[in-house]
Amino acid sequence: MLPIERREKMIDWLEKEGSLKVSTISKRLGVSEMTVYRDIKPLLKQDKIIKTSNGIALIPRNITKENQCTYCLKPLQARLSVQIIRENDVIEQTCCPHCGLLRYEDIKEDVTQIICRDFLKDTTMSAKAALYLINADLDLNCCHPQVICFNSYKHAKQFQQGFGGEILPFEEAIKEIVKQMSGGCCHSN
Repeated sequence: MLPIERREKMIDWLEKEGSLKVSTISKRLGVSEMTVYRDIKPLLKQDKIIKTSNGIALIPRNITKENQCTYCLKPLQARLSVQIIRENDVIEQTCCPHCGLLRYEDIKEDVTQIICRDFLKDTTMSAKAALYLINADLDLNCCHPQVICFNSYKHAKQFQQGFGGEILPFEEAIKEIVKQMSGGCCHSN
């Protein structure tokens, strides 16, 4: 089967099932997971699909991207939102750092910049330079595990003393969220 035929099959399955795991696609097509990743790359660049935490999904046609998270599809929260700028100058927004870091991990090879907001000062900063407080005992009414961005270690530490949680830099924060999400998706209110 040619790559274009495999991509057409994937789109057909996604239209019927909503999302698919890479391992499932690999088994159905009788090809390696590496081949599946190569096959989905053009679909990602054409904005036909999005990567999810464990596979792919169609980009919803009825979603206005300006108002909803590109990862979990919740409404955006200006104070918590994260912007991801891709190589093709497409700007994606996520509702919170949790979704921003997971989305970044899914598409990092196509990302030119990732921007978040300091939780206390409400100023923008490079997400790669930020510190992340994970699992603070504070209900932000967003995705779990909750993640809060800080520009300074001092502010993150002071916030941690009052609300608990763990302070991590960018790469370690991604690893921790992925680890905590290994049991499945838990985008809860």
